[in-house]
Amino acid sequence: MGESKASGMFGAGSAVLRGVISAPLERVRRRSSAAADQPDSVNTIIESEIIPRLLMAHSSGENRKRSRLLRTITPDEASRFAVLPLRLEAAALLEEVDAFIAKGASVETICLDLLAPAARRLGELWDNDECDFLDVTMGLWRLQEVMREVAARAPVDLAGLATPRCALFSPMPGDHHNFGTLMIEEVFARGGWRSEALVKPERRELLDRLAHQPFDLVGLTLARDCPSAALSNLIKAVRNVSANPHIIVLVGGRMINENPGMAMEVGADGTGADALAALELANALVNTAAARDLNLR
Repeated sequence: MGESKASGMFGAGSAVLRGVISAPLERVRRRSSAAADQPDSVNTIIESEIIPRLLMAHSSGENRKRSRLLRTITPDEASRFAVLPLRLEAAALLEEVDAFIAKGASVETICLDLLAPAARRLGELWDNDECDFLDVTMGLWRLQEVMREVAARAPVDLAGLATPRCALFSPMPGDHHNFGTLMIEEVFARGGWRSEALVKPERRELLDRLAHQPFDLVGLTLARDCPSAALSNLIKAVRNVSANPHIIVLVGGRMINENPGMAMEVGADGTGADALAALELANALVNTAAARDLNLR
């Protein structure tokens, strides 16, 4: 099957997705390997912008906890699969994944133990000059297409949920790394939230959006380092203008992951090491706030 035929199988969004994946990688490719002052690397891009989408919330509560315990993919199997995105087209790669599902692997296990390690492996191969820009771009695109197809077969059952909470996600104004923001927005949407994402927002645009709609939560993603004072200043502004005086503020990204205590130092309510952890924390925080409001009535 040719790549164009595989693209048709996976839908019209494929070309857009491929562009979103290749854009940050193209920035890395254009830089000289001797430019030590540049903070981005292939693995930084993959860890902060690609993998979070592969770690989606396909289930909730006890089902998610059980799927983490029932691991049916061995390290050897994951290692063998990791290089397949370089030579198999999306449809053939999906057949490989279907074989694991047939053996009982859950959707989340597929994402955590198969697709995410494969994405990391592609970054390692590029850093070691074992594959080129086109190889890694196409490999990541194929992994994303497989993830989308598998996720589409297992939609989240939102029946019986209370009124969804509202969340707004945005990169730090001035940060053009948008993929991570789009990924965590999708995670929350699948977790039962009404979620929105801003792309390349100006500070005024972000604050205006928060001032006009009472979001329950705002999530700020930092793909690159920024001064903690700038982040603290933005969070203060968010709380000052928010139409919801009790808005929850979460922050995430490499800088925060390396120093989780910074989240509280800059005035946020918390952080999560990955998209699933952020979703669980957000649910816990809104539930706590709801219980407190009931007690005050």
